[in-house]
Amino acid sequence: MASVTLLGVPYDAASSFKRGPSLAPKRIRDELWSAAGNSWTERLVDISDSAVLADAGDVTFADAADSAAVRRAIEDRVERIVVAGSRPLSLGGDHSVTYPILRAVHRTHPALTILHIDAHADLYEQFEGDRFSHACPFARVMEEGLATRLVQVGIRTLTQHQREQADRFGVEIIDMSAWAGGARPVIDRDETVYLSLDLDGLDPAFAPGVSHPEPGGLSVREVLGMIHGLAGSFVGADVVECNPTADPSGVTAVVGAKFVKEIAAQMHLQGHR
Repeated sequence: MASVTLLGVPYDAASSFKRGPSLAPKRIRDELWSAAGNSWTERLVDISDSAVLADAGDVTFADAADSAAVRRAIEDRVERIVVAGSRPLSLGGDHSVTYPILRAVHRTHPALTILHIDAHADLYEQFEGDRFSHACPFARVMEEGLATRLVQVGIRTLTQHQREQADRFGVEIIDMSAWAGGARPVIDRDETVYLSLDLDGLDPAFAPGVSHPEPGGLSVREVLGMIHGLAGSFVGADVVECNPTADPSGVTAVVGAKFVKEIAAQMHLQGHR
């Protein structure tokens, strides 16, 4: 059994403004195994080793317009990975996919700390009439009790409503002003950690291929520092909101693949420490 199992979630029907993230799993995989690089990570883990990383393919949807069925399909596929003893590393897709993923992970790991990297807090009660929009997953997560801590880093688009939601749920927000002032997430070794990484948490200079680019964000190296520094038991992750249609250069998929490599290595190393 591989330490980590890759799962594509090619779904973007819950996106606002611009579709395209459903194309990302294939593009990120293409870059992950591109001959332009190699399969070794910065921590000298070879992700081509079958003991490190397996690939479960993509979740398939009979009807992408049936959002409840989509969520059930995602939840079922992730649960199978977790029950088998591997750690899911999911490729979105838009950020709405994180909610059903966490429903599955929570069954085996009921006391989760979520580290959420994003420009947006995604805490809306509803957005454009949809409670399951990609702008709402962490409201659903917190009201359902799927996490004991939610730590958000890189936020720079808070509204008054989302500030009230954060206060209601006890969310710990390190916005970009606080980050620039030296604030950093603190996660203890005894915590069980899930990482949700929205690529628009990065400054558009590093990841232009997202649906909602927001200047003033994190660098690739700053995000890698958080990945490499994750303490606790690292039990799952997702990388979401790459939009290949917004990035003819393809650099955002390259960045996404870099994060996938380093996340997989970190999870594998923690499983063997």
